[in-house]
Amino acid sequence: MGAFVGVYTFGFVAASVCVILLTYITYQLLKNYLHKWKQLKPVPGIGNTYPFIGNALQFKTNAGDFFCQVVGFTKEFWNSPMFKLWVGPVPFLILYHAETIETVLNNPVHMDKAYAYKFLHPWLGTGLLTSTGDKWRHRRKLLTPTFHFSILNEFLEVMNEQAEVLIEKLEKQAGKGPFNCFSYITLCALDIICETAMGKKVYAQSNHDSEYVRSVYRMSDIIARRQRMPWYWPDFVYNYFGEGREHDRSLKILHSFTESVINERAEYIHYTDSDSESDQGMRKRRAFLDMLLKTTDEDGKKMTHKDIQEEVDTFMFEGHDTTAAAMNWAVHLLGSHPEVQRKAQQELHEIFGESERPINTEDLKKLRYLECVIKEALRLFPSVPFFARTICEDTQINGYKVPKGANVIVITYSLHRDPRYFPDPEEFRPERFLPENSAGRHPYAYIPFSAGLRNCIGQRFALMEEKVILASILRYFNITACQKREELRPLGELILRPEQGIWITLERRKH
Repeated sequence: MGAFVGVYTFGFVAASVCVILLTYITYQLLKNYLHKWKQLKPVPGIGNTYPFIGNALQFKTNAGDFFCQVVGFTKEFWNSPMFKLWVGPVPFLILYHAETIETVLNNPVHMDKAYAYKFLHPWLGTGLLTSTGDKWRHRRKLLTPTFHFSILNEFLEVMNEQAEVLIEKLEKQAGKGPFNCFSYITLCALDIICETAMGKKVYAQSNHDSEYVRSVYRMSDIIARRQRMPWYWPDFVYNYFGEGREHDRSLKILHSFTESVINERAEYIHYTDSDSESDQGMRKRRAFLDMLLKTTDEDGKKMTHKDIQEEVDTFMFEGHDTTAAAMNWAVHLLGSHPEVQRKAQQELHEIFGESERPINTEDLKKLRYLECVIKEALRLFPSVPFFARTICEDTQINGYKVPKGANVIVITYSLHRDPRYFPDPEEFRPERFLPENSAGRHPYAYIPFSAGLRNCIGQRFALMEEKVILASILRYFNITACQKREELRPLGELILRPEQGIWITLERRKH
């Protein structure tokens, strides 16, 4: 009997402790939520905001409609320094002016990515894109040397080879009427990133139905939907009622691909390091993965395979999808503006003449007008249309008190359309980026690769790839766009993509 009473008493005490703990946690969460609600009350907001679900019911469910909706809000609130959205119990301050954005991105305190990035963790872990604090600083320091000019120059050979494959594929479409070039350019970008990041040829351009590419797009869509539906944030709800199973299926494909490549490459490096690399007189091509496998920190410690996988997955996602989107938008804009296309082709003729030789590093430096074309395309259609940070201490933004724990979203797409810095912002004018026209422009008015300490580590790689591919296309073909700008309907999920692809016609150029 005494034992029974003891067990009963223990159970009662344990239950009481659980109830007290739960009550305390709920109280703290509620207190924190109400504090943010009160502090942010002066910031203009949209429509009706309901407790705990915020504005989520007002969001459009279709990706294209949702993106247009958010951009519409920035126009509506253009004369305000910001506006707020509540996504579930989390407040987001929307920024779209250079001056307010600078106060966040230029402050080393606000380095942490926003809450919404946690949904990328199952896929990308806490690599360079998603990590925070000391881990991010340590990883950035470790990885910066892998993007040195001398290493990037070695990748030029890969870019030229894959550009040649792309030209062969496009040749078959030349003179045959409209076609969607989106997947052609995307598969070329995938071939480049696989060989440069992982040292593996995947022949994506020859195998149109790439399971990896489909999984990247599927995963991007799944994550973006979850981010704007707070009722799916708890894992158990998402797994039972949401797209949890589909998420896990795509994740398995993505991870098994990169895992197998890492293991294969690690074995190859071990074999070549222990054998004479010059036996057959062949130079080994380096890949980012090779450098990651050999990199050591100040204490001489190597990165673990898990660390390496985080970075490889991040490179693969950030390094092919973003550049592919940028090149596709540039192709559309060149095809819509024949006078810009002629100028770019004239520059190419001055450098290459009638030659069909590959592009070298000296050529890249001379492609100044093409660089302006790429920059203007990224202004109108930034590959990453918005990104977000967490405010890590109470701060002031343009006179508004912003509490610690609030999130800010920088809408790059709207920022780049500020008429103070870009008159007639919807016009495609590459000359805006000539040195004489860029002088004095606010440094945070144009940030396609983010800005401040957490700017994109791979931006030189991206610009180099875009120059090589676009130069190759323009050397061989005249492009005509088959869509008007308003027909493109950008999908602003994680990456800005056109809903119906990019439709063009190509004509072989007569030298």
